[in-house]
Amino acid sequence: MPETAEALRAVARNVRAARVRAGLTLEELGRRAQVSKGALVGLEKAQGNPNLATLVRLADTLGVSVSALMEELPEGRVRVVDADAVAPLWTGEGGGQARLMLTTTGPAPVEVWRWRLEPGEEYPSQPHQAGVVETLSVTAGQMVLIVDGAEYPVRAGQTATFNGDAPHAYRGAGAETCHLIMTVHLPPGPPTAPAPAER
Repeated sequence: MPETAEALRAVARNVRAARVRAGLTLEELGRRAQVSKGALVGLEKAQGNPNLATLVRLADTLGVSVSALMEELPEGRVRVVDADAVAPLWTGEGGGQARLMLTTTGPAPVEVWRWRLEPGEEYPSQPHQAGVVETLSVTAGQMVLIVDGAEYPVRAGQTATFNGDAPHAYRGAGAETCHLIMTVHLPPGPPTAPAPAER
């Protein structure tokens, strides 16, 4: 979630620009992304504070990455991102966090996330648009990846990948904090279906 006025203005500017590029009215974008027109009007005026689920639904619907909606400055040739400089987009009840570190450019962008899940803490996600692929690499601790109701234990040193167009969730497991790096591979071009999604 944007935490400063400057970040909120960047989101407002980027959402409006992406909506105009896509040729969508506020009503149409709201319908496709399942976000109220009032919330979109406020967002494009840099008012309110959209949560991660809202930003993901808007990004999926507009065919852009979440970080493209949040980007404040033009990219340089090389980007080095310090995790402490990136505000969490999700904070769990037990203190877990998800930070979107960066998104690569090009026709099929990749989002790079840092996650921390405390034992028993869970983040559920709705299906993403068709063509989204997620990869999780656990660097410490262990977790349970839940895809379409089936549970897959993943521990430190293991990597899992799956198609993100099914309901899925991430849950901390064991007695220690789970740290993981997630990449979300986005399909090239605009989304083929306006399905809502949450990361």
